[in-house]
Amino acid sequence: MLKKYAKLLDLSCIVISSITILLFALSSYQLMALDASFFTAFRFVNILLLTLFGLKQRSLTIWILISIVAGAEFGHDLPTIAKEMQFLSDIFLRLIKTIIAPLIFATLVNGIAGHSDLKLIGRLGWKSILYFEVVSTIALVIGLVAINISKAGVGVVLPVGANAPEVASKAHSWSGFLLNMFPENIAKSVFEGNILQVVVFSIIFGIALAKIGSKHRMPILKFTESLAEVMFKFTNLIMYYAPVAVFAAIAFTIGQLGMDVLSSLLKLLATLYVALFAFLILVILPMILLLRIPFRQYLLAVSEPASIAFATANSESALPSALESMERFGVPREIVAFVIPTGYSFNLDGTSLYLSLACVFVAQVAGIDLSVGQQVAMCLVLMLTSKGVAGVSRASLVVLLGTLSSFGLPTTPVFLILGIDVLMDMARTTVNVIGNCTATIVMAKWEKKFDNQKAFDFSNTLS
Repeated sequence: MLKKYAKLLDLSCIVISSITILLFALSSYQLMALDASFFTAFRFVNILLLTLFGLKQRSLTIWILISIVAGAEFGHDLPTIAKEMQFLSDIFLRLIKTIIAPLIFATLVNGIAGHSDLKLIGRLGWKSILYFEVVSTIALVIGLVAINISKAGVGVVLPVGANAPEVASKAHSWSGFLLNMFPENIAKSVFEGNILQVVVFSIIFGIALAKIGSKHRMPILKFTESLAEVMFKFTNLIMYYAPVAVFAAIAFTIGQLGMDVLSSLLKLLATLYVALFAFLILVILPMILLLRIPFRQYLLAVSEPASIAFATANSESALPSALESMERFGVPREIVAFVIPTGYSFNLDGTSLYLSLACVFVAQVAGIDLSVGQQVAMCLVLMLTSKGVAGVSRASLVVLLGTLSSFGLPTTPVFLILGIDVLMDMARTTVNVIGNCTATIVMAKWEKKFDNQKAFDFSNTLS
């Protein structure tokens, strides 16, 4: 009898949610007149059913997805209150940021010095960089193809009085990026949240630790191993708060921008989302199938960090969850600890795709016809300038303005993108996180260290 009711609940959730989406689309495009009170009540019934479904599933990912729907409803119905709720999501981001540096340090040092396989770090280094550059270049090309097909910027008119955003628009150089990889003060690196500097410090520290005698090495190894376990448990505790943070983040976004933002510049937004989906289908999916990774379990493993990244539009917020999920999925800790933090600077698939798309969009709005050669040259520049912008919400705007300035393109049309940038950032950040999670699997398979049994047994059910 209970199984019968459970199946009925699942079916009800699918039917009611589908009807809600259909009615929302019809009313948004004024194809059907709906009584406001009836439609609001119908949406609340949908959320109630989803909540009951979440109680049955006991999955953190399900609760995060329910929070996204509930947050959008709250922000739409009570925008005044929703605008004051950002502090709830900021609490989550602050707690997550306290985890990142000690977690990266502990896992990397323990992974390097604990196994004393220094050659592994060298192999992971060149293999990761090669993989990152190939995949992010494909993402750049997909972005260019998508915007040239949709021509989302053609015919768009700038609002009267629109000015370029006042952001430092100088594109950082390759030499500047390399210099910024190395910390001058580790405390400063931790304070500023510079992940790559923490990674470099941890790698050098781990190598140094591996080269000293066991008398001095073992106490620090035991400390880093204990620290890593504590920080993973710390992450688990904070993740129970994630649905509240996601609810608040979505409610604040919808309350401040309103649902009308979805209709403005819809063509540009749709182009980005379709292009990012195409990247996942054409690049990520074939890799998963080629490596014979259990697809259902893979989706479960990436869904939690991806949903957090989508709701917060911040890669950092998903980093601890991604580290833990990939290790439980069968990727050795030393590979996870090296590849994901490094990927946050070098493997920005979603951001790379967005930047190439946005640059051509700006040219289209300005009425400038870029040749194939100019677009290829822009891709080459973006391969360098796009590094190091993940982890900071909407930092890609700085890179976009810098690249536009480098090619003599006007920056004023960027004003248009700002209106929907938060929605674009949610999508590109999600793809960044999925790309980095996938990179750990590729590296583990390449090194023949992937645990297939762990992958088949993976579950993200709440304990």
